[in-house]
Amino acid sequence: MPAKTAAAADTDTAKLKRRGAVKAFKREAILQAARTIFARDGLDGATLRAIAAEAGVAVGTVYLHYPGKEALYADMLAGSLADLLRHLREAVAKASAEGHLLAAALAFYGFYRARPDDLYLGLYLAQGLKPVSLNPELDRLLNGRLIQCYGVLGEGIRRLAPLAPEALKAETVSLAAAITGALMLEGTGRLKVLGDGGEAVVRRAVQTLVDGLTKELRRQP
Repeated sequence: MPAKTAAAADTDTAKLKRRGAVKAFKREAILQAARTIFARDGLDGATLRAIAAEAGVAVGTVYLHYPGKEALYADMLAGSLADLLRHLREAVAKASAEGHLLAAALAFYGFYRARPDDLYLGLYLAQGLKPVSLNPELDRLLNGRLIQCYGVLGEGIRRLAPLAPEALKAETVSLAAAITGALMLEGTGRLKVLGDGGEAVVRRAVQTLVDGLTKELRRQP
């Protein structure tokens, strides 16, 4: 069999690129459709058939990309957490050592303030405040990504005070919980009723933490 000519090889390469582009386009359409369906129906209520209909593709096309809705959900959240981590790192890269914690906290808040669906989906909200678990492997993947994001907050705390690992973890989780609480209360309109705002709550939470760390350092011999 004669070897392919350069022109034929170029044609094959172009075909592969087009196929790859089409595949990537369909995958992105599926992910965007999944955002809509998961936000509307939660993980329990969502179906691949509904996601396929929203994306304008056949159900079989969805299965070509994902074995089930859990894998699709995990991919969507993993991408969201990767975006969050990148956003946090960009924010703290511009901050001083003393301003690292506030920059990280405000970046965390700002990311989800601009993308509220990511917050609710990330909390596994499915028809209310019912936690939903995926399979152990996917749970580990997503928890690992979230821990990386929390680690940016923890690094800000560590720069202010040399805490023991367990104490650092506790303070990091407490701050993350305060930020998440502010986002949820703001998203439901409760903070507005109280005459407050999410960013102000986050700033106060950081300042309270910084004041506590400062006092602790002063007490040390």
